[in-house]
Amino acid sequence: MKRRNFLELSALGFGGLMLPSIPVFGDIISPERALETVDTALKKRLADVALNTAKSKGANYADVRIGRYLQQYIFTREKQVQNIVNAESFGVGVRVLANGTWGFAATSDVSDKGVAKAAEQAVAIAKANSKLQKEPVQLAPVKGFGEVSWKTPIEKNAFEVPVGEKADLLLAANAAAMDNGANFVNSALFQVNEQKYFASTEGSYIDQDVHRIWPNFTVTAVDKASGKFKTREALSAPMGMGYEYMIPKASEKIKGPEGTGLNGYRYAYDMLEDAALAAKQAKEKLTAKSVMAGKYDLVLDPNHLGLTIHESVGHPLELDRVLGYEANYAGTSFATLDKWKSKSFKYGSDKVNIFADKTQKGSLGYVGWDDEGVKTKKWDLIKDGVLVNYQAIRDQAHIINEPESHGCCYADSWSSVQFQRMPNVSLAPGKEKMDVDKLISGVDKGIYIAGRGSYSIDQQRYNFQFGGTTFHEIKNGKIVGMLEDVAYQSNTQEFWNSCAGSCDESDYRLFGSFFDGKGQPSQISAVSHGSAHTRFNGVNVINTARKI
Repeated sequence: MKRRNFLELSALGFGGLMLPSIPVFGDIISPERALETVDTALKKRLADVALNTAKSKGANYADVRIGRYLQQYIFTREKQVQNIVNAESFGVGVRVLANGTWGFAATSDVSDKGVAKAAEQAVAIAKANSKLQKEPVQLAPVKGFGEVSWKTPIEKNAFEVPVGEKADLLLAANAAAMDNGANFVNSALFQVNEQKYFASTEGSYIDQDVHRIWPNFTVTAVDKASGKFKTREALSAPMGMGYEYMIPKASEKIKGPEGTGLNGYRYAYDMLEDAALAAKQAKEKLTAKSVMAGKYDLVLDPNHLGLTIHESVGHPLELDRVLGYEANYAGTSFATLDKWKSKSFKYGSDKVNIFADKTQKGSLGYVGWDDEGVKTKKWDLIKDGVLVNYQAIRDQAHIINEPESHGCCYADSWSSVQFQRMPNVSLAPGKEKMDVDKLISGVDKGIYIAGRGSYSIDQQRYNFQFGGTTFHEIKNGKIVGMLEDVAYQSNTQEFWNSCAGSCDESDYRLFGSFFDGKGQPSQISAVSHGSAHTRFNGVNVINTARKI
């Protein structure tokens, strides 16, 4: 087998997706090969070779990950299929503790000899590193689970659906957009399957089969007379589901606020309906009035709020950022340990309850065990507005007096070392019965924002600016028309303390990030953020088109 190849596809016109490049790991394969499987008995034998070799060379602890990573990406534009990518990456990563220090090595030689050599290298690296180690690694305890397995609870494996059928769906969405006034449209379908086998010297042999999917598009409308153009991105959420996500169920449709024409789906996505609406809204944006800067009450839809949660809560509460271990990729964190130790730091208003959860069905981060063999769970990060916890893995837990890891360790490949990654981080819905129209009815001067747009945040995850996909003016409790050139500015603590409440659990849904980057060398992961529509009072809104 060949060493892992790394390819990067350009965004193929997906400027609105904010993806400067799309990572593809592995060798290009046929769609049929993706349906092949690797024998579990073989994986267990190779795991034992790695663990026994590591122990014989002086490791006090060892774990091994045997991973097969599959990707299928389909890209279209208007009436053409632009590209279809099928990739497979298969190999073994071995991590050890020797002399109180980590060592890691990986190989694509998936044989007894190849795996044994990687284990030897990992131990040698750990011993060499130990000469510079000031304090030995402290691992939080975890029990061995024996031989267990877990699979994303899918109804239809997306890799089993013919490529032609999926391409036809994308082209049909393009046609729906063009029929409703779009001048240009790009669409894509991202599918990922991670087949991961974890084993450790603590007695776990964990076999997991993880599936994720993300349909997306960008619609563009052009005013030929002026040369102006406007875009509208898909309001889809990436999900930890199979192809059933692409088959909308009328019973799962959630009504959007009156005057926006928006509808959402909790567990399925109507791509054709969204594409048709996107074209109409892109045209409407060409003549929408430009916002007047000032203070507004904001009503944020879950699709938009997911990104704000991700950047202003998810990342700053990663313990490695708090400790300064992670700084080069997007900075550290303002949410330092002294704030947590005070037990009174008001991260937000008493309406803000934010939790981490690796067990939520349908989410991108949903797995049975993390990449350290820790059983996943749910825990509070912010309770009634007060910072109460962080996200920690086995070698961090003792720093914040946690008796066990939170189960949020992840590696994006067999050749990458696992480290602390964001779990699903979500805002709990309101406890009182509240739909979005009722939430908006209490707003005299405000803006309803749907979808994600351009954004920026500083190196400590504190001062920020967020745009969106569509903006709708609220006057005297009603949506009265579309706005353009909207962005809001705030800092994390001020923003979350302006939270006035959320709709109830019937409005709760997921959004997320399919390609979230962190670390050097950079790794990607996928993570969801749940919320209901939520109101924030008195937020500073700027006009992004007007020069100062």
